[in-house]
Amino acid sequence: MAIGTTAALIAWQERPEPGAAPLVVLLAGQCWWSALLIFDIEASTLGAKLFWANLRWIGVVAIPVGWVLFSLEYTGRDRYVRPRYIALLSIVPVLTVVVALTDSTLLYTDSSLVREEGMLLLSRTPGPWFWIITAYTYLLGLLGSVPLIELIRDDSLPFRGQSAALLVAILAPWVSNILFLVGAIPVTGLDPTPVAFSISGVACLGALTRFQLFGKSPSPNPRARRLLFERMPDGAIVTDSHDYIVEINDAGSDVLGTEPRHVLGRPLQEIVPDDLLLPTDGSVAVGSSFQSPHDGRLYDVTATAITDIHDRTIGHVITFHDISEHVRQQQRHEVLNRVFRHNIRTETNVISSYAELLADEDDQGAADEITASARRIEELGVKAREIIDVFERGRDSIEAVPLESLLADGIATVSEEYPNARIDREPASVDLFVASVLEPVFVNLIENGIEHNTGPNPSVRVTVESDGDRVQIRIADNGSGIEDYERSILERGTETPLEHGSGLGLWLAKWGTEIAGGEVTFETDDPTGSVVTVDVPVLSPPADHAESDDSPS
Repeated sequence: MAIGTTAALIAWQERPEPGAAPLVVLLAGQCWWSALLIFDIEASTLGAKLFWANLRWIGVVAIPVGWVLFSLEYTGRDRYVRPRYIALLSIVPVLTVVVALTDSTLLYTDSSLVREEGMLLLSRTPGPWFWIITAYTYLLGLLGSVPLIELIRDDSLPFRGQSAALLVAILAPWVSNILFLVGAIPVTGLDPTPVAFSISGVACLGALTRFQLFGKSPSPNPRARRLLFERMPDGAIVTDSHDYIVEINDAGSDVLGTEPRHVLGRPLQEIVPDDLLLPTDGSVAVGSSFQSPHDGRLYDVTATAITDIHDRTIGHVITFHDISEHVRQQQRHEVLNRVFRHNIRTETNVISSYAELLADEDDQGAADEITASARRIEELGVKAREIIDVFERGRDSIEAVPLESLLADGIATVSEEYPNARIDREPASVDLFVASVLEPVFVNLIENGIEHNTGPNPSVRVTVESDGDRVQIRIADNGSGIEDYERSILERGTETPLEHGSGLGLWLAKWGTEIAGGEVTFETDDPTGSVVTVDVPVLSPPADHAESDDSPS
């Protein structure tokens, strides 16, 4: 009893470490049982012995409850250590104490005094409730042991030592009590379980001191694994052996565009009708892709088999890694590569042809064509540098700037290059802020509407509409419009060896708008010309702008 009391005091000092309080309850129950057994043995009358024996049940029923609560808290399963669960666990133990203290025949049907080995002992015949509380006690003992048995296989030596010591602490009195119940103890009426508590006390002291029970705790592990699953950026779905969804994280819900309660318990094929998601051979499927029906984003899918200790597949973990940006970058690089190869090859051929003419005769027209081709190559290089700048700005945090200033600066830039063109616009609200990466987008779209206009009076009109959350900037011209094949290439997002756009300006507009979180559409105007609509989110003004608005003038 002294060893158990020492261990209980050490555990008490470790509060509020996970498992400390339940361990105190367990050790206090053992000490209570041991102390009242001494009073029982010393008593000389049947009434006195019955009093101490019945009161002893308070400690008896506290031990299994303390054990299972300690095991749950110590191993990180503390979500079950809540008042309502503790109350449920305590129903049978509380009823047992009530039955014991009311002298009911439910617990014992008969009690008498016997003399064994020179001692006056209490012999009792178990009643039906005795076997109920006995079964309940061993059930809680088994449930509390399972998490600790799992730790025996842990890679951490301290956790293995802790769990082994704790299992010894519970097994010693468990075995001695079983021997008493089956009649293997020669002394009738003497339960040796409290004697085994000395072994429990030593084991608990070893766990507390030698293995630092509350200094090195495995309690964060389950919560950390759960946190990793819930917070991981990749979507994840867990299925059982019959491909029913049993778990899904928040990112996985976003991939499917639904809430967990709408998919849990349903077959995977009902939610994602794609046979590529699960491997047919039972191990790992990689390399398949999946396009979300919710937002159209593209995901790389990996399905990993979950196996039991017999290497049988009992389920799968399916992860979705967003590769939309990677694919988009590949498409951009492909477009840049094809446009550069096609356009530069074309201009180089022009220069070579006219250079041969110049070699044969003095032809001013050929010289002019060479100059024009060289200028187009230079413009191509300028556009390429602008695109690279847009990509680099896209990697940085988005900077919010007033839409009005972006449009004004863009129109001023184009007007300086094309002074004879007419550019009309509606003033934008001063409260509209958009991504600064849109500056070259507006310049290129306005410039495109004038540069490719073969009419005598090229004109461009810029209008702005907003609902507060998003803003639409429409740029309309009176030219010949954008060709259908050009629009189809832009909508597809990539070029083919046989289909090339006319240049990089419209690609720059498309990519810059996407980086700003928006989309660009190309339409034909009536009766002639084209209408390009840039639809982007409205951003919050920067802090310095808000402060300047609030400052007194």
